[in-house]
Amino acid sequence: MNVLAVALSFLVLIDGQSFCQNGTRPNIVMVMSDAFDGRLTFDPGSKVVQLPYVNYLRELGSTFLNAYTNSPICCPSRAAMWSGQFAHLTQSWNNFKCLDANATSWMDELQAKGYLTKAMGKLDYTSGSHSVSNRVEAWTRDVHFLLRQEGRPVTQLVGNMSTVRIMRKDWKNTDKAAQWIHQTAAASHQPFALYLGLNLPHPYQTQSLGPTAGGSTFRSSPYWLKKVSSDLITVPKWLPTAAMHPVDFYSTFTKNCTGDFTEDEVKSIRAFYYAMCAEADAMLGHVISALRETGLLNNTVVIFTADHGELAMEHRQFYKMSMYEGSSHVPLLIMGPGLMSGLQINQLVSLVDLYPTVLDIAGISPGGNLSGHSLLPLLSKSSGLFKKQRPDWVLSEYHGCNVNASTYMLRSGRWKYITYSDGLSVPPQLFDLSLDKEELHNVVHKFPEVKVYLDKLLRGIVDYPEVSSAVHLYNIKSFGAWRDDLGGNYSQVIATLRWHVDWQKDVLANERAIDSWISGLS
Repeated sequence: MNVLAVALSFLVLIDGQSFCQNGTRPNIVMVMSDAFDGRLTFDPGSKVVQLPYVNYLRELGSTFLNAYTNSPICCPSRAAMWSGQFAHLTQSWNNFKCLDANATSWMDELQAKGYLTKAMGKLDYTSGSHSVSNRVEAWTRDVHFLLRQEGRPVTQLVGNMSTVRIMRKDWKNTDKAAQWIHQTAAASHQPFALYLGLNLPHPYQTQSLGPTAGGSTFRSSPYWLKKVSSDLITVPKWLPTAAMHPVDFYSTFTKNCTGDFTEDEVKSIRAFYYAMCAEADAMLGHVISALRETGLLNNTVVIFTADHGELAMEHRQFYKMSMYEGSSHVPLLIMGPGLMSGLQINQLVSLVDLYPTVLDIAGISPGGNLSGHSLLPLLSKSSGLFKKQRPDWVLSEYHGCNVNASTYMLRSGRWKYITYSDGLSVPPQLFDLSLDKEELHNVVHKFPEVKVYLDKLLRGIVDYPEVSSAVHLYNIKSFGAWRDDLGGNYSQVIATLRWHVDWQKDVLANERAIDSWISGLS
């Protein structure tokens, strides 16, 4: 064996040992929240709300400053994280159409290699879930009518200064996770992997709008609102509606945000959202405390992330379903044995990177065609010599409701390129994030050479006109099959979905629009 080979073998051995205690593989705990704006995990965003456990991970682990969702909506985003593949590769088109129930996840691979595994809380990555309204809105998104699909965003104050547990379902799952750590993981001789999915800080269902309503209520208590620095809450700048990109206007309308909002209303929505983030942070802390109390923390890699962000009234919108930073930028913090502390990492990464990263941490070679790349070389104290070349871009795509065209985002360097549908029928957008952090100035015509370069790069990753066409056909077929199954009940059912107020204003015209849409492609 030559000298180089001996040196490489020695360094690889050290790298593997750095994650272990007494020759064991590290435990892995992932906490994934829902709709958590990643910009709150580093300055200046981190100053607006107290997040002590996020800060704990930031100080003792690594924070990714440019982490993105691969699809800014719940189910397709989680499908990308669990499968390690881009949404178009798994055909995860909307909250109803995602992975098959038997799809292999990174947790399956860990279990097959001797890990004790447990997933609890919000999973939401397989097909068949979410409301009928949600799937019908996705299927009919490019029909030529405008219907308000969401309730107007509102705030709701509950409890008092001693009211801590607002999102009871999340707390119940968090308690179960802590109990599992104490009773099962602590008694096991196997390394373990635990996943906890939270619903916070996703807005709550607006109950006054009935059982089909979406989540448009930002709810919290004085206890959590006290964690928010009200003087640091910014009021986002909005473009005039006439100057909005056509897809943005469609989103703003369907999200019921075209009405008047006072500055106080906007600041209140943002304050309540930040308070909900603080409550989610406390749940993360509950899990960390359980690991510390059982003596497991020192041999556990802890990962905190989210499926997507929350616009919180940026760009005159709430919710997600957008490629703007508030919606697409996610938190990603990783702490554990053998990993660097206090590190802030600028490299562009995305949720598909978590699959190979988790397997790399466990010493498992990933199989199959993964879209992501292990983050371990960026984190490990002893892997600096072996940092593999990784792409200098991240991809996100969206094919669901509240957006009337398939959307593709390529982030590379200072640039964010967003294109739609076939790349021709809807104008693209280009933002220079180094100069325009609020993404208010589309410079696609100012830098045509950048647009051409990024579009070519994007087409080399995904044939997006072809994907858009496939999604369009899927929407037509899925809606037609659903309508046929309803038979004579169709008109009654569609008129009672959560857009029913707008629908009933002109039932006949809306039904004609759908009929024309279907017949034009049949």
